[in-house]
Amino acid sequence: MIFCEEADTEETLTCLHMTFYHPCQEDKMMFRCLNFCEREQVSANESATFGRDSNICRYNLMDSRVSRIQFSLQFYRKLDTSEFCFEIKNMSKKTKLRVDHMELGYLNKIDLPWKCLICFGDYQILTEMQEGQSMDYYQTCFHLAQMPLLQERCLPTLQPVPETGTFASWSFSQDKSPKEMDENEPY
Repeated sequence: MIFCEEADTEETLTCLHMTFYHPCQEDKMMFRCLNFCEREQVSANESATFGRDSNICRYNLMDSRVSRIQFSLQFYRKLDTSEFCFEIKNMSKKTKLRVDHMELGYLNKIDLPWKCLICFGDYQILTEMQEGQSMDYYQTCFHLAQMPLLQERCLPTLQPVPETGTFASWSFSQDKSPKEMDENEPY
């Protein structure tokens, strides 16, 4: 007979939910090696690596345009806190990685926000972290989006205009005035 005082307390695991999208996902099936809607337990000392090389990467993207190792996620605990986080590192020498509005070059790394959009090439990955207490393990759970996660990737981010109505860092042509262009003219 086990008394409540002697029973182990079950720790919850931090879970990183990742929703994947690529415009050609149905034709090229680049996500066929990922297990969708299943939680996978990973040891805390193991990186979650994504890329096309199945000998090196834990999670494979079956696309010749993806780097052998595209990026890695490392689970860690913040210093002097009980808060767990993930760090993302770009492992591709050829492709920059965008995490929300931050661009990462080769070997650059940052803390992964609790919810963010990772983009490289035509890939869009929405990540969302669900907190847990375990220091020994974390989980990954993958989902597949049917629609783009980011509608207009090519539009520049809008910057606020000060109350004066002018924005000093806008650059115009050499005559310092806006130039009107016909919509059919090349840039």
